[in-house]
Amino acid sequence: MKTIIQAFIPLMLAGFVLPGEDCSTSRPHTTRHDGPYVLYKDNKVFVKYINDDHGVKKVQADSLPLAQKAALTLQVATDDPAKMFIVKLKSELSIEKTDYSGASKLYILSDIDGNFSAFKKLLLAGGIIDAGFNWTFGNGHLVLTGDFVDRGSQVNEVLWLIYSLEDKAKAAGGYVHYILGNHEIMNMNGDLRYVHPKYMESAGLLNEGFTSLYGENSELGRWLRTKNVMEKINDILFVHGGISAPVNRKEFSASKLNKLVRPHYADSLMEFKDPFLDTLYSDLGPFWYRGYYKTNPSSEAGTVDSTLRFYRVKKIATGHTVIADTISAVFDGKVINTDVHHVKGHSEALLVEDGKYYRVLPSGETKQLM
Repeated sequence: MKTIIQAFIPLMLAGFVLPGEDCSTSRPHTTRHDGPYVLYKDNKVFVKYINDDHGVKKVQADSLPLAQKAALTLQVATDDPAKMFIVKLKSELSIEKTDYSGASKLYILSDIDGNFSAFKKLLLAGGIIDAGFNWTFGNGHLVLTGDFVDRGSQVNEVLWLIYSLEDKAKAAGGYVHYILGNHEIMNMNGDLRYVHPKYMESAGLLNEGFTSLYGENSELGRWLRTKNVMEKINDILFVHGGISAPVNRKEFSASKLNKLVRPHYADSLMEFKDPFLDTLYSDLGPFWYRGYYKTNPSSEAGTVDSTLRFYRVKKIATGHTVIADTISAVFDGKVINTDVHHVKGHSEALLVEDGKYYRVLPSGETKQLM
């Protein structure tokens, strides 16, 4: 028994918790500045946090053999200094499917940009989670259409919450879809123009390059690489930016397109042998395209109709481009834009239920869109 107790002491010191602990555990006199970062090296798992001890940033780290990974439970900060939530690492990671049917209800939001508070409020407003960050949406599907990283100062907290909700949703018969936007891919391939300064500081404190924090030897990096850039759920096509005419002309299925793009998420050189990849990673690609929302959108009507026909869907849902303070429907309701200025207080999500579309405000109020 003495040996077992000694083995768990470092885990507890490093911010791990044991099964059954309250996710709203009060913090000690130090505050959590960043983390956790879960990294793999030499058949070991390394877990690192950065704490703020009265203005002094200190790295808190521990490691254990890879074989003991299942014993790890992480503590993650929230926007409330008095609360954390707990995360259990997944036993395995697998590439997401592309096509889904039979979802009874959908809750959709995008472009959170590291704003944990706005994200939490919308999840609470829609009945997706409770105050303890437990899944309460039953067999519903939560759809996140990209750009949950960059700009904000609680990116890791947002990512770990999505990560943790996936397993909780599946256990209840629901699902979480995390479709990548241009900013997730920028973080992986080293385009750091919009990274909050906090994370550059963290990388330095951890003696790591920023991209290695989301690299192939990190838990979040491996997880992000399982995600798609396009998914079809019921009769809606979900994509961060949109589908341009050159992409339409190729007539690649969503599955084929995801398979083509995925190996290059972290490619910083962008020197592709396949010229179509140049298109997919350009401003005509699905996670960069803004053509639906040009000054004269009528020129895109034919492109939208071509996409609907080819993918056999009735609507396209995007983020990426703010066109109003509210979620908006354009092209006679064929395209729905879910990107709003969360940081300016114009937060909304989209609920699709029984064939109707509702805007959901942080207060929980719903307003029918279509």
